[in-house]
Amino acid sequence: MTATEPAGPGGPAGGGQRDDDSSLAELGYRPELKRTLGNFHTFAAGISYISILTGTFQLFYFGVANGGPAYWWSWPMVFVGQLMVALCFCELAARYPVAGSVYNWSKTLGGPHIGWLGGWMMMTATMVTLSAVALAYQVTLPQIDPAFQFIGDGSGETDAAANAVLLGTALILFSTVVNAFGVKLMARINSAGVFIELIAAVALIILLAAHITRGPGTALTETYGLGGGENLGYFGAFLTASLASAYVMYGFDTASSLGEESLNPARNAPRAILRALVASFLLGAFILLFALLAVPDLTSGTAREQLSTGGLQYVVLETLGSTIGEIVLWCVVVAITVCVLAVQAAGIRLMFAMARDNNLPAGSLLARVSPRFKTPVVPAIVIGLVGVVILVININQPQIFSVITSIAIIMIYMAYLLVTVPMLVQRLRGTWQPREGAFSLGRFGLPVNVLAVLWGTAMAINLAWPRPEVYNAQPPRHWYLQWGAFLFIGIVAGGGFLYYWFVQRHRTGILTEHQAEVMGIQEAP
Repeated sequence: MTATEPAGPGGPAGGGQRDDDSSLAELGYRPELKRTLGNFHTFAAGISYISILTGTFQLFYFGVANGGPAYWWSWPMVFVGQLMVALCFCELAARYPVAGSVYNWSKTLGGPHIGWLGGWMMMTATMVTLSAVALAYQVTLPQIDPAFQFIGDGSGETDAAANAVLLGTALILFSTVVNAFGVKLMARINSAGVFIELIAAVALIILLAAHITRGPGTALTETYGLGGGENLGYFGAFLTASLASAYVMYGFDTASSLGEESLNPARNAPRAILRALVASFLLGAFILLFALLAVPDLTSGTAREQLSTGGLQYVVLETLGSTIGEIVLWCVVVAITVCVLAVQAAGIRLMFAMARDNNLPAGSLLARVSPRFKTPVVPAIVIGLVGVVILVININQPQIFSVITSIAIIMIYMAYLLVTVPMLVQRLRGTWQPREGAFSLGRFGLPVNVLAVLWGTAMAINLAWPRPEVYNAQPPRHWYLQWGAFLFIGIVAGGGFLYYWFVQRHRTGILTEHQAEVMGIQEAP
């Protein structure tokens, strides 16, 4: 349901803590988290979750292996689609700048049941994503120095996987401690890391551009003959390779999920969402483009194998030399670190938002805000522990871990759909009203929303398609791995919703200690 505009001085874009807190009272909540984050902090949260250096260095190999260098065109394609989603989110961020944004938006637009499902899928996916990002340390640190291979020498069957768990666990532990000490410390470290990442990304673009050896006409049309003999030809290979871009450009809603800790969030959150997505697109597009133009050899069998296995790390070291290459890789380590911080911060706010509605077991404990640090500490610990447990799966079951992490991205896209679809329904009914004086799409709202829903549906199907390249890339072959997207989502979403329907929904409602002092809006169970 759409709440009515609260009365009050100023306006949504005017500033002042009373205006900042009006959206909370409108939804029935009282302010508990400390507002300290400014413009750059919220922008940094969004861009560090997307984390261009992390995503491009982790997934470049997949795009080239499955679509050849021409997979680059999937980057602008995914950007345009995600921009439609982001524009819808901007209207919502201006209207409801509240913690656990996707959960609260889907609940407000689609009702409590849709809200619970959207929040549950997003929370589950966030915990898996935390583990997946933490694993990126293993892709980068041992390439900088073999001394980071603490377990074995890397040649053993499980050396890399076990070492990845060790490095990832250390990173998650660090992130948990920082997040538990409050948003101000997290934001300072995150903002410093993002500053380094942005400088490194621009420097990498310049350095790669200085080493160009071919024109874009050659590189961006090279397909390696992939898709030949298949029903869809190269288009099918391109759709598979496009996952390398789809796996990166999400998480921009984090800028709004910190809305209860931001100053003037109705004004700053929409700007932060757009700036994070646009900046990530531009930096990523140029890094990928100049990497393909600068690598000494692009078309030989050896080069194809190196690009498909060594990825962007190989391109940087081969093109820029070991010294500059290692400096860039250290910046990638920084990017991975702040990405983990941002992912966990977003998950904490989502768990807190669901818990204060008593929509999770032990809701009162999970929603408790530390009087000293003004942040929910228990969710930080829970998410950190779950992240480490998921990491352990990677030691002896790397294929299963790969399936789970791929599916987590699908669940995020589906959670986004549980926002954009109810929003579209409200637009068609004429009941959606943007916040007066704040970000609004105006007459473009309906076509943008339609495109956001169509894009989200198409990409969710593309992500979930039972491709052996994604879900069962290495033997032994198992049908349950190839169809893992449908099985895992069915178990997590279906099983979770059954628990909610028969148990938790009878208890749901804003916990007394979190209710606004004035009459608020609470969803009936």
